[in-house]
Amino acid sequence: MTQETLNYFIKKGFLLDKELLEFFRDFGNRESAEALLDGFALTLKTRIFSKAMISSRFSDVSPIFALLEKDRKEIIEHFFKIGVVESEIKNVEENQHLKPNIFKPDFKILSSKIIPHRRIVVGDFVTHFKNRYNFFRDALKNSIELSNLVSIDKISNSRSFSIIGMVYSKRVTKNNNILIELEDPTGRISAVINQSKPELFEKAKEIVMDDVIGITCMGDRKILFVNDIVFLDSHLQEKKKIDSDVYALFTSDIHFGSKFFLEERFSRFIDWLNGIGCNESQKAILEKIKYLFFVGDNIDGVGIFPGQEDQLKIKDIKEQYIKLAEYFNKIPKHINIIMCPGQHDAVRVPEPQPPVDASFAECLMSIPNLTLVSNPSLIEIESNNKNGGIKVLMYHGASIHGWIEDVEALRLCGGHLHPAKVVSYMLRHRHLSPTHSGTTYVPDETFDSLVIKDVPDIITTGEVHRSDIELYNNILIVCNSCWQSSTPFEEKMGNLPDPCKVPLLNLKTRELKILDFSGK
Repeated sequence: MTQETLNYFIKKGFLLDKELLEFFRDFGNRESAEALLDGFALTLKTRIFSKAMISSRFSDVSPIFALLEKDRKEIIEHFFKIGVVESEIKNVEENQHLKPNIFKPDFKILSSKIIPHRRIVVGDFVTHFKNRYNFFRDALKNSIELSNLVSIDKISNSRSFSIIGMVYSKRVTKNNNILIELEDPTGRISAVINQSKPELFEKAKEIVMDDVIGITCMGDRKILFVNDIVFLDSHLQEKKKIDSDVYALFTSDIHFGSKFFLEERFSRFIDWLNGIGCNESQKAILEKIKYLFFVGDNIDGVGIFPGQEDQLKIKDIKEQYIKLAEYFNKIPKHINIIMCPGQHDAVRVPEPQPPVDASFAECLMSIPNLTLVSNPSLIEIESNNKNGGIKVLMYHGASIHGWIEDVEALRLCGGHLHPAKVVSYMLRHRHLSPTHSGTTYVPDETFDSLVIKDVPDIITTGEVHRSDIELYNNILIVCNSCWQSSTPFEEKMGNLPDPCKVPLLNLKTRELKILDFSGK
């Protein structure tokens, strides 16, 4: 049983000592245990735990027990038996009303997926795609557009019916119709979208490989003729607002360490956060800024591409993080800094990327108002708001290039210049990167980590170095600028960065302004 418990937590990315393993084995509630360990990991900035470590840092981790509500007392009573801990518990409970910020944190991490390193085999990909199909099937089967729903093996000569399938192939026929192959667990079948239906034909153009879609159709087991295409899509009934006058800032792609890093302008931004170079009206806003999101590529890294060393000012990856930490330490401590990685950070490239850790960035671990999360991750800010908090989906955006390559409309509109339009496709398809080759990823044995399971209030990305804002079905899309001038690679690709732009969002009014630190 202990070995089974050990294997479970190893798969979740935790390493525990014998005492902890035995406790969680006997405790029997793995969901609460995992929530507790996630809280420890974020607070202590490690995923390796011992009972002695947690006991010695009890004052730091005690707020986590409060968040567990019903399970809180049970966990404490079972796990901490020594007098000093009992004293701490009593002191914390007696003084809860004096420390509302400890027991009511400003934000919650709803999802920060970490998949441990392991050997990956073909079966892992099979499970990964089955999990994806099952999620979309369960969500789409209640759609009012999909009447008379059947599986592929149950198709007969019915006049009109619907199926849900994963896109196995897609091509244009010699008659300029679109032919797709759909598969479900029971079989595979071809379906035609005729160009004589212009609106439907345009919809079909945005279908990408490995999408899971619903179709209404006619036909038989040999061929189907499509009447409509149904994507799962993302909708919110209204734009979520909070009661307090609170602000959030968004940025990405600092690329600290690059010769092209615009350090003077980034320093100007940090000074502004400290009230330097502000007018009086801006100073009033500064006090109300509670959240600052850094959405990947925080450093330029080392060995990311051939010849990169010629473009580096700082050629040691740890030194890049040390210099970054110096700036982060200057950010006022009332601002929650939430940072995810990108391809240039010192983590593995396949998504979901784990949070930056102490292996290369120990200097970040001591910054009290900095929280490191995975890419992608889902954060709920102002979680204590009476009507619920605002969910922010952070995704650096490596798949943006794949979307532009696969979708004709995005190529024709110049998708790299309009990244928010690309992100709107992610929301419509409820997936950050459906196509197997769209980005490098790690198959997940429990759930496809790139599925947009929970519809966010805000989705924020980086990658293409351009600021772009769009509202899609009441979901705010915030694509971030950068702090790097045009590199030789970008010039070769024709990419036009728009650096030093920082969106400032009022969470009460939803008013958004773009701050410009370019000095133009």
